[in-house]
Amino acid sequence: MNSNQKGKKGERELAAIFKSYGYEDSRRGQQYCGSNGDADVVGLPGIHIECKRVEKLNIYDAVEQSKNDARTGEMPVVMHRKNRKEWLVTMPLDDWMKLYEKMVEEVQNA
Repeated sequence: MNSNQKGKKGERELAAIFKSYGYEDSRRGQQYCGSNGDADVVGLPGIHIECKRVEKLNIYDAVEQSKNDARTGEMPVVMHRKNRKEWLVTMPLDDWMKLYEKMVEEVQNA
């Protein structure tokens, strides 16, 4: 499978996973509009997803791409996996801390 096909397959796979979590509007972001800086996969409000389905990944380049392409108010993330491995999420620490602090606040207020 060439890298372009593998990338598209990874995007469809990730969109299907989001749908299994109830995010029914998830789909490949460039499916209809071509390459214009849209997220690779859309359907998670407030998140800009750069999807990488490769065996070797320069994660810093991928995070930088996500940060550069994210719109105002979107949190940049890279979702990636290798063959026969689980999906992982990589994001800047400051953004992760925002998510963590919000979760702690919700737990304390419960």
